[in-house]
Amino acid sequence: MTQIYTAEGKVVPVTVIKAGPCFVTEKKTMEKNAYKAVQVGFGKPNKINKALAGFFHKVLGDKSEISGFKYLKEFRLDNDSMFDKLEVGNKITASIFVPGDEVVLHGVSKGRGNEGVVKRHHFKGHFTSHGTKDAVRKPGSIGAVHPNKVFRGMRMAGRMGSDLTTTKNIEIAKIDEQNNEIYLNGAVPGAKGSLVWLSCQGDFAPIKEEIKESPKVEEVKTETNEKTVAPEAQQENKTNA
Repeated sequence: MTQIYTAEGKVVPVTVIKAGPCFVTEKKTMEKNAYKAVQVGFGKPNKINKALAGFFHKVLGDKSEISGFKYLKEFRLDNDSMFDKLEVGNKITASIFVPGDEVVLHGVSKGRGNEGVVKRHHFKGHFTSHGTKDAVRKPGSIGAVHPNKVFRGMRMAGRMGSDLTTTKNIEIAKIDEQNNEIYLNGAVPGAKGSLVWLSCQGDFAPIKEEIKESPKVEEVKTETNEKTVAPEAQQENKTNA
């Protein structure tokens, strides 16, 4: 997170998100997959296995910029015109958004490990007087005599965080098209460097790039027209000279 100044001189806390460039790697159709979606790739991977390397080479060609991706994410599209407009190999940058747009952000919240009920569910805790001992942060009773079980959904201690979180109506404060960065107003769920995906209502024009095909190497055989001369003829030529 950081902060920026508006035209009125106000300080706005923002979260900077690296948004691409992303590339369309595959299209899911109703005829083949029974649903419409667009698969988008993002990030440079450390290693790529042979299966993914062959897939990226097949759909994207020999682009040095996008030899592979670290993340692959599908986005379902209900807009038929937008679905038909997108093609495999199209580039999607931060320029599709406009400052002032409200986006929906999905991300995984920070993992907190195993926590008690006070931190996990904001329990008040017990009194610290009148004989209370070693039970200040305990949950208390979790059931009754009948039925002899703990009901499902009872708030108890357990794993906290690392959950899929959706935050709506996040306003875009600024867009840096040169560095493909989006400045969102306020905080964003997730740790630093984690993956988030944005969605917004509207239409945009993807950037079409030409796929560079690998050059074909042809074997060329050179024919020599040199004449071989017998050693006797070479000696006769020397004596005549």
